[in-house]
Amino acid sequence: MTMPRIVVAEALDGLSADDPNALRSRRDLRRVHSAMGTRSILLRALRGTMPSLQAVPLRVLELGAGDGTLTLGVARVLASTWPPVELTLLDRQAAVERATIDSFTELGWTVAVDVVDVFEWVASGPSKRWDLIIANLFLHHFEGAELATLINAIAARTDRFLACEPRRAWLALLGSRMVGAIGANAVTRNDAVLSVHAGFCGHELAALWPKHGVRWRLRDYSAGLFSQCLYATRSEVG
Repeated sequence: MTMPRIVVAEALDGLSADDPNALRSRRDLRRVHSAMGTRSILLRALRGTMPSLQAVPLRVLELGAGDGTLTLGVARVLASTWPPVELTLLDRQAAVERATIDSFTELGWTVAVDVVDVFEWVASGPSKRWDLIIANLFLHHFEGAELATLINAIAARTDRFLACEPRRAWLALLGSRMVGAIGANAVTRNDAVLSVHAGFCGHELAALWPKHGVRWRLRDYSAGLFSQCLYATRSEVG
């Protein structure tokens, strides 16, 4: 049976960045990512982009970046083989700690933290382009016209896009109900279940991508036990 997609606001989204429950939930997410193998999933996808990433510095944007620690873990592996990177971490809450920025700097990455709602970013227009945009556990927060608007804005501003989202499947739902076993608090336990119900399966992510204008190569695929990914590349960039 196919689970219907249901998008409900998650508890963490309604908490201020300095709320103790929010701080605990963001720490929980690091353990959730470890259980999901998210860093390895991102690394497998991004390592394959290296032959075609020739820009120096490489301009990378992460949407819904949270505290930035997941991308820091990826950067620690990629920094020795990638060109210099200008990274922008975009989130509507200021959750990136100074120590995280310093760790990126030690790797030779230049980091800007952009505290703004993603639809303010959309409304700002395509004045700046990125070589790569990443969205991790982010697109599932949106549906309908909002999601379509966001996807179109991403496609207009980048040559490559990688999304890693919850897979909407019964195994993932079972896993989401067990995050308490890794010490997750009530906020994380609630949001884990909601995120699976709002997730994606099959070729739903690819189906959202613009069908007219620039030609794209799209790969919509399952990764690990609980994730659904989309990797989009403009045909002319290799």
